Amino acid sequence: MEAKAILRYARISPRKVKIVLDLIRGKDVDMAMAILKNTPKAASEYLIKLLNSAVANAEHNFSMDKSKLYVSECFVCPGPTLKRLMPRARGSANRILKRTSHMTVVVKEKE
Repeated sequence: MEAKAILRYARISPRKVKIVLDLIRGKDVDMAMAILKNTPKAASEYLIKLLNSAVANAEHNFSMDKSKLYVSECFVCPGPTLKRLMPRARGSANRILKRTSHMTVVVKEKE
């Protein structure tokens, strides 16, 4: 049995999130939380909330034991990209891509 939490349309690039997700994949929930709290990346703020949500879903919906939980899956997919223009020299413009992410964290109970 597994419990998951999904965060959609987060205003951060998937490339930045993937770096932090690779740190917590396969770890116990307590260890993953400690890693996230001590990682100085913008994505860790989103992922702390997401991991807490996944743990709460596991406890409330599936009556799992928090001490036996571990991060079985975690991945990020690109969401829609917001296109913006930045004025440049001689009346031209450059496109700025403001990327969004869909993050998923899945927790399972150890056997």
